[in-house]
Amino acid sequence: MKWELLLAAIGETRLAQAGVNGDWSMRDVIAHLTGWQRLLVGKFQAALDGNADPSTPWSAEITGEDDINAWIYETNRGRTVREVLDDATAV
Repeated sequence: MKWELLLAAIGETRLAQAGVNGDWSMRDVIAHLTGWQRLLVGKFQAALDGNADPSTPWSAEITGEDDINAWIYETNRGRTVREVLDDATAV
């Protein structure tokens, strides 16, 4: 609940402004964290179910963390703040 209150206090306009972390906005940071969280939740669920790790949404050629981070950024940069927040809540 505190998270939602904090985001509401910041407002969607400010969440979309670049400069929070280099050129990234808060929206970009939330999308980045959500991308990694989704991967980890999938791995944990697969382990719990006794299954192999799920495939990643990025291609097999993308292996380094910096390249994965760039992929997550590029995939999400055209999304609205609301889309990113809804996605983060769904994970």
